[in-house]
Amino acid sequence: MSTTILYRPVGQKELDLIEESGWKKFPPRLPDQPIFYPVMNEEYAIQISVEWNVPAYGAGFVTKFSVDSEYLKKFEIQNVGGEIHNELWVPAEELEEFNDNIVGLIEVTKSYFKEK
Repeated sequence: MSTTILYRPVGQKELDLIEESGWKKFPPRLPDQPIFYPVMNEEYAIQISVEWNVPAYGAGFVTKFSVDSEYLKKFEIQNVGGEIHNELWVPAEELEEFNDNIVGLIEVTKSYFKEK
């Protein structure tokens, strides 16, 4: 099976829920979050963590995980800005199926915290 590495910037609450899953799945989206959007490269995930998550939540974490490449073909890559700003838009109602196609564990590659 071929896999694709994806990244997901998360805050502390989401990270705690990922840990509760045994590092195997992302938690369901909140009612006002219709899309789950993993990103295609670590640089973009770092940017979101540093520029959005740390100021908003005091901490930001970059997660890395692999997904079955064949399964991912159903999602079109969305560019939402510059050259590195590529992500997938997974409808919230499909997140459980997405989680079922994660191969291996979700790992934290970077951690950022608000300076005191």
